[in-house]
Amino acid sequence: MRKLVYIADPMCAWCYGFGPVLATLRAELSRDVGFELVLGGLAPDTDEPMPQQIRAYVQAAWKAVEARTGLAFERAFWERCEPRRSTYPACRAVVAARAQDAALGEALFAAIQRAYYREARNPSLDETLLALAEELAASKGDAATGRDSPPPLDLDRFRTDFSEGRAQELLTRDLARRDTFGPVGFPSLALEDGPTRRLLVPGYLELAEARAALAEAGLLNRT
Repeated sequence: MRKLVYIADPMCAWCYGFGPVLATLRAELSRDVGFELVLGGLAPDTDEPMPQQIRAYVQAAWKAVEARTGLAFERAFWERCEPRRSTYPACRAVVAARAQDAALGEALFAAIQRAYYREARNPSLDETLLALAEELAASKGDAATGRDSPPPLDLDRFRTDFSEGRAQELLTRDLARRDTFGPVGFPSLALEDGPTRRLLVPGYLELAEARAALAEAGLLNRT
C-alpha cells in the first residue's frame, strides 16, 4: 500500500503551523493511500535550561509562524516555564501512545502542541506529558484529531512504556526511519511505496504548494 509519511516533532513550531494544511491534505488523500506519523526528534535529551540564544531563536520562530499562518501562540510560556532545548521526551510520549493505536499517537501529538503553544505548559517535562496522557485517557482522545475516535488510552501501559525504556526503543526506530528519507526538515511529507521512498514536502509549504506536490505524486483524489 502506498503511504504518506508525516515526519514531524510536536515541539516544532512550523509543524504546529502546518496542522491545518495537513488536515486538508489528509481529507483529500486517495482511499488507497495510507498515513503514518514518524517522530523526527528535533532536539535530544538535556536537563539544562534553554540557552538565551536558543530562546531568542525559538521565540522568533513562533512569531514567524504566527505571522504566516494566523495561529495563535501563548507567549506567557516564556514567563511561566523554564524551557529546555529537548523534544525527545515529547516524542517518546507520542510513540508510547501510538504503540497502543496510531490515532492515540496523533491525539497526544495534538495535545502536546496545544499545551505548549496555547496553554503555556512545558512538554519537555515528564510530569506535563503524564498529565496530558491522563487527560487523553479521560477524554478517550476523540476530540484531538477530529478523525475516527481511537480506543481509550491504557494509562498504566502508557506509564510503563514511557518510563521503562520501551518508548526510547520506539523513538530510536522512528529516528532511523526518518533517516531513510535522507535529510529532512520539519515538517516533511514523504511517499513510501514498497522500496521507493520519495520526499515530497521538505519543510513547511502553503496548502497550494503542498497539494500540488501530492497531486503530482498521484496521492490525492481526482476531481
